[in-house]
Amino acid sequence: MRSTTGTLAVLTAFWAALGLPSQADERWPQRQVTIIVPFSAGGTTDLFGRMLGQHMHAKFGQPFIVENRAGAAGNIGITAAARTAPDGYTLLVGTTSGFAINPFLYGKLPHDTVRDFQPVSLIARVPNMLVVHPNIPATTVPELIAYLKANPDKLSYGSSGSGTSQHLGTELFKMKTGTQMIHVPYRSSGEIMNAMSGGHIQFALDNVTLVLPQVKAGKVRALGMSTLERSPSAPDVPTIAETLPGFEASAWHGIFVPAATPRSIVDKIGAEMKRFLELAEIKAKFFELGAVPSPTTPEAFAAFINDERDKWQEVIKTAGVTVD
Repeated sequence: MRSTTGTLAVLTAFWAALGLPSQADERWPQRQVTIIVPFSAGGTTDLFGRMLGQHMHAKFGQPFIVENRAGAAGNIGITAAARTAPDGYTLLVGTTSGFAINPFLYGKLPHDTVRDFQPVSLIARVPNMLVVHPNIPATTVPELIAYLKANPDKLSYGSSGSGTSQHLGTELFKMKTGTQMIHVPYRSSGEIMNAMSGGHIQFALDNVTLVLPQVKAGKVRALGMSTLERSPSAPDVPTIAETLPGFEASAWHGIFVPAATPRSIVDKIGAEMKRFLELAEIKAKFFELGAVPSPTTPEAFAAFINDERDKWQEVIKTAGVTVD
């Protein structure tokens, strides 16, 4: 006669095979959860991680602690997250660069963003805004394109480094318009705006959160948004897609967990993220940042990432972008 212990073992294996949640999954979280942010404290990615962590702590009564693991364009933090146990106690705030750009820029990475991670949900999309120095005689995207074509390689644009979303977004703009210009990499968006104010570069496609205050101060002129729809934070600024159909080059942030994390935990995190992103106070805060709350299902998020990978891989290949 089979022992009770043996019977329980068989039933446990059977439930696991069916993908049913275990009692441990249902009780998640029972201890501290770490949210890895693969960039330094103080940036948009860090802010999203901390806002979500505060909400999850209030909801579940367990600490959700942000751990900043910056370096190598986000790759250090991503690798650290990939090496953690798939038990729901480590979340990663992933971005455009880490999941849709870096895999095609770096020849060898110690992680595989497709194999090693399960997408949970987008947090937000953050549009980039196309801005020019006030001395540039262009007040619309078509006028800028005409000016660039009349002055090939005479204008410079800034980015926060080779391979960043600002850099590749502008390369996509070049590809779709047949224009030529000079790339000048900087270390941050703040440096880009300082260089533009000083007349050292003529335009940039940069994060609306950081650029919009410069537009309002009259230091730069806004010509277009990188999203398919106009931004609620700047509704009077047309989209680039209104001139170049289908153009989209926005930053995004989302939550990922290690690939083998139980689906019941993934769904629990995703459901609470949806509630978080639908709160009026969160929507108001995101509006201030120029960000658009974007809750998704794991399947929709995975499909979105696949499209992003295809797009940026083609840009990187066509533009011949490399990193040192």
